Amino acid sequence: MEKRTEAPQPILNVAKYLRSSSSGLNNRQGILNGKRVDYFKGKSAVKALLKESYGRLKEVPRVTNENEACEVLQEVLRYTFFLRVERSGSESGSRNRNLNVTSTQNWGKDQYYVWFYEGSQLMTILGGIGLISIVFAAVLFPLWPPILRDTVWYLSVAILSLFGVFMALAVIRLILFIITMIIIPPGIWLFPNLFEDVGVIDSFIPLWAWEVPKKKDKVHEEDDDEAGGSQIPNRDLRTTVEDGDEEEVYEDGNKKEN
Repeated sequence: MEKRTEAPQPILNVAKYLRSSSSGLNNRQGILNGKRVDYFKGKSAVKALLKESYGRLKEVPRVTNENEACEVLQEVLRYTFFLRVERSGSESGSRNRNLNVTSTQNWGKDQYYVWFYEGSQLMTILGGIGLISIVFAAVLFPLWPPILRDTVWYLSVAILSLFGVFMALAVIRLILFIITMIIIPPGIWLFPNLFEDVGVIDSFIPLWAWEVPKKKDKVHEEDDDEAGGSQIPNRDLRTTVEDGDEEEVYEDGNKKEN
């Protein structure tokens, strides 16, 4: 803590930037001495300092390449805004890793570092004040002026009624679809965009539409036929990402042969 208070303003600004959302730093959750903490990988911080958002900051060390970024981060490390740690296996299948502070504190892109600097607490303080104010206002509801109480009551009834109408509409459209699917397949949806990611007005346009059956992708089947069965069956590729490094593996766990 004493070292952090002695940090020059440019180094403090770097730590504030890395703790902000504009840096895009990939913070993870870990366990250090029984407490939940945030930690990150070194190369993620290097990428954050090479972004345009960092270049637009004032009163920060200039960074033009990875070597300069590592030098700046080594300086931030010296003032204990974060410390280097080692990871161990997760507990009880949890994704949170156990962390242990290492005796050697140096900067490396492939190492892990745990935060001891929380950043600005302004939003947390304002959120706490707002929550307390809402609870306090709710407790004093009987003392509100009659007009204000009536207004809140009408608004709550209107919101609940709107929610009830929405749920009833969802049930009606489902029943209509089941009936039409049996009588005139493939079925008709009332307000087909009701649950789509569109605007409020677009959710009710069009009024109805036929159910669109899902078509099978025949391209891969034709390729398999032309290859005479030379393709490896039932081995779909998927991508796994671990610590920012990507590799393609099969569903059975075997790595793809390049």
